[in-house]
Amino acid sequence: MDENKNSLIEFDPADVEANKTAAGLAYILFFIPLLMAPNSQYAKFNANQALILQIGVVGLMILNTIFNAILPIIGGILPTLALFAVGILELIGLINGFTGKTKPLPLLDKLNITIIK
Repeated sequence: MDENKNSLIEFDPADVEANKTAAGLAYILFFIPLLMAPNSQYAKFNANQALILQIGVVGLMILNTIFNAILPIIGGILPTLALFAVGILELIGLINGFTGKTKPLPLLDKLNITIIK
């Protein structure tokens, strides 16, 4: 795996081709690629991105609950919009995974967080 900022990450083309389905399914349940293709770097890459998004969703849901309790009308708007944005990122990841694209999701490429190795 060769990584260059703001560009595609290079994986073995055979790995990408063989594990597109597992990679796409990561954005439904992040651990599916770990079960379907435990040795695939491409599947792990997508599982990692999906896990980071899911952690973000949990955090945003907590913020949404807090803001709704404090400022019911205004406080719930921003976290709800952020949840919508995360949903868009998950859709992009799903499409990228199923089509074999190896570009990191917007925002996640700047975070450079790796949980699943």
